[in-house]
Amino acid sequence: MTVLTRWDPFREFSTLQDRMNRLFRDSYSEGRDESLTTSNFAPAVDVYEDEHNVTLKIEVPGIDEKDIDVRIENNVLTVDGERKFEKEEKEENYRRVERQYGSFTRSFTLPNTVDADRATANCGKGVLKISLAKKAEAKPKQIKVNVGSEKTLEAKGAGKAA
Repeated sequence: MTVLTRWDPFREFSTLQDRMNRLFRDSYSEGRDESLTTSNFAPAVDVYEDEHNVTLKIEVPGIDEKDIDVRIENNVLTVDGERKFEKEEKEENYRRVERQYGSFTRSFTLPNTVDADRATANCGKGVLKISLAKKAEAKPKQIKVNVGSEKTLEAKGAGKAA
């Protein structure tokens, strides 16, 4: 009996990336302590927009609010932070460390429709939520369409010209 397996062309790239990461980590780490405690990572971010706000949700579990810096400068939102490695357990007792530690920086170019002065940031349940209010002129405006009014205006304009 033949078994069909769905071919994923990117599976090999993922495996190659893991091998390359392991090669560089093993080659350039000076000691076991450093490889456990230092790492650069980028937390996952969701960005969505509605008619009033542009909102970013950034995953920051295990990061203290005092270790997060949010700035808007020249229409660029920058979030800096650091997840510190907890020294409660001796590092040699770890069998596997998958959580990433170290500092991160994420930057986002903001659209011109955002009012940077009305930005807010809240952190709860491991998620940093940044709300960027839109400027009043950027909000959509609804225009009422009158059916047949253009013909009425043309008829009135033709009567005045005669």
